[in-house]
Amino acid sequence: MSMSSNPRWVGVGDMVIGPEERKAIMEVLDSGHISEGARTQEFERRWAEFVGTRYSVAVSSGTSALIAALTALQHCKHDPLPRCSKVITTPLTYVATSNALLLTGNEPTYVDVDERRFCITPETIKRYLDEENDVEEHHLILPVHLMGYPADMDGINKLAEKHGMSVMEDSSQAHGSLLGKRRTGSMSRLSTFSFYIAHNIQAGELGAIATDDLEIVKLIRQIKANGRRCDCISCSRKRTGCIKLGKNAEDQRDPRFTHDMIGYNFKAMDFQSALALVQLDRVLDIIQKRQENVKYLNDGLSDLDGILRVPELDRNVSYLAYPMILQDGAGISRDRFVIEMEKRKVEARPLFGSIPSQQPAYRRFKSRYEGKLPVADKLGARGMYVGCHQYLTKEDLDWVIKTTHEVLK
Repeated sequence: MSMSSNPRWVGVGDMVIGPEERKAIMEVLDSGHISEGARTQEFERRWAEFVGTRYSVAVSSGTSALIAALTALQHCKHDPLPRCSKVITTPLTYVATSNALLLTGNEPTYVDVDERRFCITPETIKRYLDEENDVEEHHLILPVHLMGYPADMDGINKLAEKHGMSVMEDSSQAHGSLLGKRRTGSMSRLSTFSFYIAHNIQAGELGAIATDDLEIVKLIRQIKANGRRCDCISCSRKRTGCIKLGKNAEDQRDPRFTHDMIGYNFKAMDFQSALALVQLDRVLDIIQKRQENVKYLNDGLSDLDGILRVPELDRNVSYLAYPMILQDGAGISRDRFVIEMEKRKVEARPLFGSIPSQQPAYRRFKSRYEGKLPVADKLGARGMYVGCHQYLTKEDLDWVIKTTHEVLK
């Protein structure tokens, strides 16, 4: 194993700006239209095709995708999400999912996760529903496909149907992961994605909502533009005139400045969409390279069994990163492990933490969930992840293996 005596920083995420990326950015600049336009429309069409839904809508980030999606559900004429709903979701993920629930006036209800794949399960959801007497206050299940591992959507959808609930997927960390022949994000009423720099498809900041429901698409188009009346996929104003304008006085008001609902400025930029399109051209290669890197790291760390649990290798998983769980015999805390890895130029991040027990902003939930989420609490305290992205070299991976052994020796 060849090791560098002075390795470069090995990050969780990276992005190489090559000739294709530069060309894509220059084309946006040369077009004279840098806010969302033709590139964004193309990305929306191609992303829907990739995920396997009829539509997708681009927004400014994964967080804005969550907020816009939940807001749209509340405004739907068909099966709306009631205000102040309780939403069954995961305690073990990036905090944006829970933040979006609270910011849209809902309340997260946490159920425990699977120890190997980090997602909520039909079993933990059923256990909660069987034990609680406020089932009628729950109207939505929001699983998160964490680290690329897909939740059991067949089982979750069956439970939701039985109890009259909708399902919305947070697929921000699972671009292209498969359950059977279907991709994550295509197995529920709607789903959200993030294209943050550390994710599988990287655009800096960009998000999307995918769905088969045209009503939801139109609502999100309004919500992301401050609630204005415009909900067209492509503006016809400069070509044939605005199709929203009618003959009545009320219909003559400019829809760009007529607001039917309260919304946000969540619009994307064509720069982001152009970068995402370049990545989308090579998405299958990206997924394969990340899988190969996971296998390489697993092989190199296999002798640490009993000290460090490495991720399950699955050819249907599009890995966001390389999660590791410290075992009882590790002799080091997760936080100290992260510090020591970074001293040696390997970026390591905590596995987010169990939100109600380990995130200070959610301290008011702590007593309610005391002892009820043992797996999430354990993973939140012992879990971390390093990079497995497509830009890592063999020398980078070897350095991660060597450094992990040094820290745990």
